[in-house]
Amino acid sequence: MITLKNVVLRRSAKVLLDSASVTINPGEKVGLVGRNGAGKSTLFALLNGTLHEDGGDFYVPPQWRLAQVAQDMPETDQSATDFVIEGDTTLLAAQQEVAAAEASDDGERMANAYMALYDAGSGDAQARAQALILGLGFKTSELDNPVNSFSGGWRMRLQLARALMCPSDLMLLDEPTNHLDLDALVWLEAWLKRYMGTLLVISHDREFLDAITDVTVHIETAKLNRYGGNYSKFEDMRAEKIELQQASYARQQDKIAHLQKFIDRFKAKASKAKQAQSRVKALDRMEKIAPLLAEAEFSFEFKEPANLPNPMLSMSDATFGYPPPEDAPEGTGPTVIVQKVNKSVLAGQRIGILGANGQGKSTLVKTVARALQPIAGQITEGKGLNIGYFAQQELDVLRPADNPLEHMIRLVKETTAAGRLAGQATREQDLRSFLGTFNFSGDMVKQAVGSMSGGEKARLVLCMIVWQRPNLLLLDEPTNHLDLATREALAMALNEFEGTVMLVSHDRALLRSVCDEFWMVSRGGVEPFDGDLDDYQRYLLDESKRLRDELKAAPAPKAAAAPAPAPAAVQRKQDAQNRQEQNERLRPIKKQIEKLDRSMAALTEEKTALEQRLAQPLPPAEMAEAGRRLKQVDAQLSAQEEEWLGLSEQLETS
Repeated sequence: MITLKNVVLRRSAKVLLDSASVTINPGEKVGLVGRNGAGKSTLFALLNGTLHEDGGDFYVPPQWRLAQVAQDMPETDQSATDFVIEGDTTLLAAQQEVAAAEASDDGERMANAYMALYDAGSGDAQARAQALILGLGFKTSELDNPVNSFSGGWRMRLQLARALMCPSDLMLLDEPTNHLDLDALVWLEAWLKRYMGTLLVISHDREFLDAITDVTVHIETAKLNRYGGNYSKFEDMRAEKIELQQASYARQQDKIAHLQKFIDRFKAKASKAKQAQSRVKALDRMEKIAPLLAEAEFSFEFKEPANLPNPMLSMSDATFGYPPPEDAPEGTGPTVIVQKVNKSVLAGQRIGILGANGQGKSTLVKTVARALQPIAGQITEGKGLNIGYFAQQELDVLRPADNPLEHMIRLVKETTAAGRLAGQATREQDLRSFLGTFNFSGDMVKQAVGSMSGGEKARLVLCMIVWQRPNLLLLDEPTNHLDLATREALAMALNEFEGTVMLVSHDRALLRSVCDEFWMVSRGGVEPFDGDLDDYQRYLLDESKRLRDELKAAPAPKAAAAPAPAPAAVQRKQDAQNRQEQNERLRPIKKQIEKLDRSMAALTEEKTALEQRLAQPLPPAEMAEAGRRLKQVDAQLSAQEEEWLGLSEQLETS
């Protein structure tokens, strides 16, 4: 197990952990949470050995193998598949030993080396690596592309795949969802649920944390507080803790006031002076319970739009894509991504835009935002349409050399020139005050944007959008780099917004709370998606399985020429016979999965009833009995879920 006992950690002069203690057991999946700057990444640096404790005792089992995502941008001409395979350090060591054994001409060493290579999984290494790459959103046609041919975000996905490829007992993931779309995120969740080692993850995605963690460690006031349960359970337990501490603080304040009143009344009277002096000493001795207030919530609101055209815009036989590059040969046509779109966007609609990676979600949003022109068809805008656009890459609209105040001054000039002012205050002092409401105060208004964190840049983009008083919000992955408090503030502001929202996001909590309908961008078109996000997650997992099946079905390269194909009728008969044999072989597994589904549903229902019962006041004997039964149900449910996962994986690989 991992133990920290009275650990002190400093970064320069700042003490991040002060006499902090916590224990993490083997196999636990831990969410590490805390405010920005609290020391989450520094704690990871302690765990991976790049930092050492300044005091106290720290222990990680020395035999544990560590996996983590490298933060450097890979620069190599290796193919994506080979790059990810190299993440398997056990396989890499076995390959090196084989090379050394062959060079030594030692027969026994070579035999042992080849056995170790086999045990390291050399036979299926390529298939394992490619399954990871496809799961994280790459296309089958990209498996052999050079790493350098991908953009920065895609290269970071390859770094993540490389970390997942590494056999490990301890995995550290720092914001693993930042570069992922929803399809890759859903796949990663399913993969991490099956991970057998100890996992520590830093994330601002509450649904991701809820799905994969069973322990939460909160860094607060330089201490490590451990909570049993995922992020939602942590929030509930911490709220109760704050409430109890606030009540204790309030009682203490009453007592202090009472003592102080006695002292003030009688300290000047000789007959009472001795008693007053004892009260002074009692007041000095009294331990001050610091009021544990909830973290200062960042909040903002969208101003009421000046007008609400209805419809906001209409798309008629619209085709979206990209024009040919400037250096393309003459006659090169545009790249079509989505075509024949016939849609209207109405006042007050809240549309979540879904679709697997590369299907055209961002292309659709960019075209509506006027950043791209339609290739064909027409987009008709309502009179007075005022678009607020949050680009997926914040630097699309920010200038790294300028500071926040210069961004706001330029925005005022552009808005005034376009005749789109809607009563906003435009003086420099008013702009400074407005920036202050988004936590840009003091020297920060003069700080170059290029030196800011991703979260600060995202906050500045939000600030600029809110100032414009838009009636149509186009948000393309607005939560990248936002912490949990700012995500909550954004969700609240969007729910109170009176205009129209079109949202692309991998943050399911935001999609659930804001959107009341979904559009699916898929196979070159845009259609309504009639299910909810749970239905969509199942759809994505099915798509991921289909891609894996296609990869498995792809013919392997052969040294000799393939035999002549069998006649069509014989082949069909053989295929039918193979399917029948496979169905017979898989029938017992399917039956067992169905049986487990029914059993788990019953246990889940019983668990919910027991938890509701324990939330009520009960006699001690009944409470103890209910608690024992809840523990049994939890254990049965965990065992059956493990069995279900094993059988499902067996079914998929058959």
